[in-house]
Amino acid sequence: MRFTVLLLTFCFAICACAQEEPAKEDENVKMPELVMVFTKTEGWRHKSIEKGVQTLRKLGRQNGFVALQTESGEDFTSQNLQNYKLVVFLNTTMDVLNDAQQRAFESYIKGGGAFLGVHAAADTEYDWPWYGKLVGGYFVSHPNDPNVRKATIDVVSKAHPSTEHLPDSWMRTDEWYNFKDLSSSTTVLLNLDESTYEGGTNGSNHPIAWYHEFDGGRAFYTGGGHTEDSYDEPMFRQHLLGAIEWCLKRK
Repeated sequence: MRFTVLLLTFCFAICACAQEEPAKEDENVKMPELVMVFTKTEGWRHKSIEKGVQTLRKLGRQNGFVALQTESGEDFTSQNLQNYKLVVFLNTTMDVLNDAQQRAFESYIKGGGAFLGVHAAADTEYDWPWYGKLVGGYFVSHPNDPNVRKATIDVVSKAHPSTEHLPDSWMRTDEWYNFKDLSSSTTVLLNLDESTYEGGTNGSNHPIAWYHEFDGGRAFYTGGGHTEDSYDEPMFRQHLLGAIEWCLKRK
């Protein structure tokens, strides 16, 4: 009987130690950073949204962050936004947040949060001046018939993780936005060469990707990402990843 009690005591001790070991290991495991991917639209809805979400999820799995998609403005509360290191507006359009949700997002950025706008993020919230300054400019038009065409991008700076991998001239096919209310406080990384396609209206100063520190947080915008094929391009995917890494303050 005594042997049985000792044997059981020993077994319980072994089990307890086995349970403690993973706990110690877990303390050293870094939790992945959460990235909200916001895809709500009240105007044109891009067919590439789902492909873009898939791409961001895959980049996350490969690079230590988790991309969570939402279509609901109700996720923009002060409490919920604290869970995210970065909020991506992926091809959002028009009026997607109400007044309370806008205030919550402003507080998030002012508290050190980060924003990444992709393509139609510039075609969003025209009646919210703070948002326009965050993005760095608003969409005004794009070429038509066809709206998607090949153009050359001049890489203005490679001193950023989103552009360090690019050639000096980057030729790709996408829908090219013309902008209004461009901010002078942003650092331009990519500039469209309007001589290489028809339909540009910004002239020689036609930024298509930029970044800045804004109102306590970080903001990055890229005009690429209209087409589904964009998200299969290795260089564009790396461009997005570099933007995310900068927003997450990894580089």
